[in-house]
Amino acid sequence: MTDCGSPRSADEGRPPSHHCEVYLEVGVLPTQLAPVRVVAGELAARADFDLDAVADLRLAVDEVCSMLATLAPLDARMRCLLRTEPDWITVTVWIPGLRAAAVPRDTFGWRVLVTLADKVEVLGTDGSGARSLGVRLLKARQAGTS
Repeated sequence: MTDCGSPRSADEGRPPSHHCEVYLEVGVLPTQLAPVRVVAGELAARADFDLDAVADLRLAVDEVCSMLATLAPLDARMRCLLRTEPDWITVTVWIPGLRAAAVPRDTFGWRVLVTLADKVEVLGTDGSGARSLGVRLLKARQAGTS
């Protein structure tokens, strides 16, 4: 991971960066999903999001990863792109080649997800046009925080 605006950069005379991208690829077994949640929380904390927003983001990312993992074969790979901006963080999680499944929107998990995140969208491609199934969520910085 590159220096994504850690407090050290300001201490070294450089302004902290408000933009960072981190790409992760993990397996879909439950024991392999935790790093995505950890990285999301760390990026939010380094971007000075308040503690509630960091906790909400961790839970939302955990829910997205768990939801998609249940739709994939056990040997599938989950890809994640986390991006920080000055006022928000976006997390895109997708599984390449997953076509037939649909993200269930009538579950308690989906309700939790849309409550914790400020915006949630289901994706049918990976951005390059290749078939995949994914979810993108956005968590905004709360008003009054810097």
